[in-house]
Amino acid sequence: MNMKEISFNSVVSLFGTFVTYWLGGWDQALKFLVAFMVIDYITGVLVAIKKKKLNSDIMFWGGIRKAVILIVIAIAVMLDTLVGNDQPLIRTLAIMYYVGREGLSTIENIGALGVKIPSFISEPVSKLSKVGEEENEIEKKEKSKKN
Repeated sequence: MNMKEISFNSVVSLFGTFVTYWLGGWDQALKFLVAFMVIDYITGVLVAIKKKKLNSDIMFWGGIRKAVILIVIAIAVMLDTLVGNDQPLIRTLAIMYYVGREGLSTIENIGALGVKIPSFISEPVSKLSKVGEEENEIEKKEKSKKN
């Protein structure tokens, strides 16, 4: 190995160590979240390709949203420390919330790709999507009343 390779490897190792520490450790919950984020991103790109709506700007902002999720996890780690939690309660709740959101999005993407989804999965997802749409409508009405 030459000096450039050693320097590059050192920088990558330090960065990885810092990010892992910042996110509260590389445990099963974080592995699950990252896996779901990657799967959701890939299936989203596949849906865009299928619909012939692939857009680099949308892909970029999708990646930014995934990065912001990791920032929220880092904030949850800091909150756990601030309130003196011995166990990462706030972090775990935040991770589970985002695992659920990423999972729902992945299921929707898989359905959009034409893959048959078992009814015991698709029916609850459909209900959750409707609840989300209703909440968005309520928020829009509230915003329009303020303006």
